[in-house]
Amino acid sequence: MSALEALRAAGAAGIKLVLDGDDLVLTAAKAPPDTVLSELSRHKPEIVSLLRPGRDDWSGADWLAFFDERAGIVEYDGGLQRAAAEARAFECCVVEWLDRNPVRSSPDCCLHCGGSESAIDPLLPYGTTDHAWLHSRCWEAWHANRNAQAVAFLSPILRAA
Repeated sequence: MSALEALRAAGAAGIKLVLDGDDLVLTAAKAPPDTVLSELSRHKPEIVSLLRPGRDDWSGADWLAFFDERAGIVEYDGGLQRAAAEARAFECCVVEWLDRNPVRSSPDCCLHCGGSESAIDPLLPYGTTDHAWLHSRCWEAWHANRNAQAVAFLSPILRAA
């Protein structure tokens, strides 16, 4: 059983988990099964990491809940098979991560290549509120790198989803 599976088993058993520093505080209406407690104990460091909010104030558990919700919507409302629904949900998570982790740069040089603006190669703002300034020719590679960052961040969290 993975840390994510242990978290899911805890939720199914009616256990609420919160962080207190590096400690897990468990509350439940009734005594939880020993197997669930054993798995929570075995995976405590990973669970603490999953529950600790990141730079965007979302914890791994928040990402998992977002993923599960999107997968459920796509599977049940959209009629896709579970594997396809999970693939679509992961794409939604990538977009959400990109939105929650904007990049800002100076309008004086391209964030990707470091080059300056010229009359034939202007710097353009990308983003809605925080702008990354890029040459149009640099956007595709920069965007692919940003997607790779999102996938690298989310994959360990959602791999057992």
